[in-house]
Amino acid sequence: MKTIQKSRNLYNDVDVKEIEKTARLQDNFVIKIENKTAQIGIIGLGYVGLPLLWTFHEVGFPVTGFDIDEVKIEALEQGQPYIKHLGYDMMEKLAASNKCSATQKFTGLSSMDAIIMCVPTPLNAYREPDMQYVEKTTKTIAEHLQPGQLIVLESTSYPGTTDELIIPILEDVSGLKSGQDFFVAYSPEREDPGNPNFNTAKIPKVVGADGPEALHIATELYDTVIVETVPVSDNKTAEAVKLTENIFRSVNIALVNELKIIFQEMGIDVHEVLDAAETKPFGFMKFTPGPGLGGHCIPIDPFYLTWKAREYEKYTRFIELAGEINTSMPHYVVDRTIKALNAHKKAMNGSKVLVIGLAYKPDVDDLRESPTFKLMDLLEEYGANVSYYDHYIPEIWETREHDQWTGLQTVAWEKESVSSFDAVIISTDHSDIDYQELADWSDIIVDTRNAMKGIQAKSVNQIWKA
Repeated sequence: MKTIQKSRNLYNDVDVKEIEKTARLQDNFVIKIENKTAQIGIIGLGYVGLPLLWTFHEVGFPVTGFDIDEVKIEALEQGQPYIKHLGYDMMEKLAASNKCSATQKFTGLSSMDAIIMCVPTPLNAYREPDMQYVEKTTKTIAEHLQPGQLIVLESTSYPGTTDELIIPILEDVSGLKSGQDFFVAYSPEREDPGNPNFNTAKIPKVVGADGPEALHIATELYDTVIVETVPVSDNKTAEAVKLTENIFRSVNIALVNELKIIFQEMGIDVHEVLDAAETKPFGFMKFTPGPGLGGHCIPIDPFYLTWKAREYEKYTRFIELAGEINTSMPHYVVDRTIKALNAHKKAMNGSKVLVIGLAYKPDVDDLRESPTFKLMDLLEEYGANVSYYDHYIPEIWETREHDQWTGLQTVAWEKESVSSFDAVIISTDHSDIDYQELADWSDIIVDTRNAMKGIQAKSVNQIWKA
């Protein structure tokens, strides 16, 4: 009996020591946050990572950007913008700062206090989560993991990613324990590229974590740079928040896309309907139809939940139906283009078709998951000779999909060039395009964005809504 009691006391002593050690690590981290001496490492310097790096730098933290892309590293060192809407001013300040650096050498992770992952989470060919970037990055972090570090995933993923994938890799490779030797949190990015009203610092930040200690220091960290933090109970909840936000948009966009097709057959302008409905001060939120879904979130995120739900033998029929409607929209646009050409006694096969707007949304150079690529693919399958115009993207760079378009350059915005096409499709409505010029120069315009509203058509069959 005495022997058992002695063992219990020994265990309690060890447990107390571990608790005290964790508390010291937590306190040290908070002190560094308060003094703004915490070294912040951002992995992935794309549309999420670069603005986040700037946000931490702007309030005085020393920051280091890590990326495998040498072009991004060189651009950051030279103050050259590679994401146009972020501009020269930000890049020049980062390049000139003694508190900012960028590197391809991940050995520097060992000297970071907080490491934030902003890496891609695409879908594979089977519409399943492609976690290779998260896995590789986590393994790299684990090889350099130090006691007291905070590891945060910001990439969108399915509920359970942080707890079931990231933490086990970190623990197995490093031999350290989450919540005891190091801290792990999940805080989904909420970037809206090109939105002048909301930058990273002005968008409230949801934070979940592995235990109260990790939640405390992650919240303290983001509190110093973000207008508001929203702590939630755990990582899975935070992951579910991000998916819910984008599923909400996906479902509502699918609804107005379906209404567009129905109302078109009835001779009703869906945009006039939506504008009028928007005047109701309650119970209605306006979404606008288009040629399909684009961007890094809405076309992808819903499928992360449908995939994970199957593990629990649940089926997300409503979400999948919305996905079917949205992914079918490029086909609808092509059908409308065929009808427009037929009305002018032309066939799609052999026609020259210009697609306006390669970016997935107006006034940015972001072409991730752009529906324009699908439009171009379909048009080419029907035998059309396809070109594009987008002054934000003068040349198509290499993407994970649609490699056949790599290197294609935008046509010039000139009457001689634009008027040479048999049909023009407006896929993205950049605000600085002169749509009256387009009407003057083109005989067939298929408008997927209501960009030609208020523009006088020169013939009955010139402007087709799609």
